[in-house]
Amino acid sequence: MADPFADRAALDANPFADPSVQGALAGSRTFEADDDTPYGHSYASTPQPKGAYETDDPYGTSGGTSGSGANARAEELRRREQELERREAELANRAENIRKHGRNNWPFFFPLIFHDIDAEIPPDSQQIMHHLYWLWLVLAGTLVVNVVACVFLITRGSDGIKDIITSCVYLPVISVLSFLLWYRPVYNGFMKEHSIFYYLYFVFCGFHLVFSLYLFLGIPSTGSCGLLNTIYSFTDESKRIVAGILGCIVTVGFAVQGLGNLWYYRQIWQHNKEQGHTFAQAKSEFAAHGAKAYFTRGSQV
Repeated sequence: MADPFADRAALDANPFADPSVQGALAGSRTFEADDDTPYGHSYASTPQPKGAYETDDPYGTSGGTSGSGANARAEELRRREQELERREAELANRAENIRKHGRNNWPFFFPLIFHDIDAEIPPDSQQIMHHLYWLWLVLAGTLVVNVVACVFLITRGSDGIKDIITSCVYLPVISVLSFLLWYRPVYNGFMKEHSIFYYLYFVFCGFHLVFSLYLFLGIPSTGSCGLLNTIYSFTDESKRIVAGILGCIVTVGFAVQGLGNLWYYRQIWQHNKEQGHTFAQAKSEFAAHGAKAYFTRGSQV
């Protein structure tokens, strides 16, 4: 009779003798022989060809288009730096001018007030304000030439003396009053947009327009070497040629500044209406602050 424990003893001596274990080991060896890696796939990295969209630059910054964009940005930065440098230079020059001459900068030979159209007037109104300033300069220059022209009228006698005296009075009086009574109010009007400025301008510039016509006519003994005095200088027996030539300049000067002021008077009137200013507002502002405050820049109104 066979020993039932013989197989048990054999298994105890060699645990791998079990047929089931041997079958499992045989299957494992077959799997390893077929492929060295699990699931039949190799993990070894092999070089792959670059695709159509792959580049050596991981950020895509190379190439003609990107280079042009970088150049444009650099150019824009340089332009901005130059603009900043220009502004800094302007501010430095202005600060130096204020340090030397104080805040007042006009007139340049004896500063009494601050006058800077580009700095104080809104961009939309700067052009008309520049033109009004040039018209005022034409008026002042014409008054100077008028004095010289009247000197050459002295050969007429007592009438020439009257012209000289009156023209000498016109020069400081008209130039100063025109600046204070109509130029400065409209300057403050564009700067602050208050009704009182515009109505002061309308009143006094209206008087100036009428007086400009009077000066343009150049009636003898009125202190103006305008049209009539110029005609007399060429047609008189004494033939005052120099007085006639200077009179032509005076006549043209009074005509240019008068017609120019008339043109802008109409435009400023239209601007006043568009901004909604009224005479009632002007009276209220006048009662609250008075007229003196409106002739200087320092007013808070």
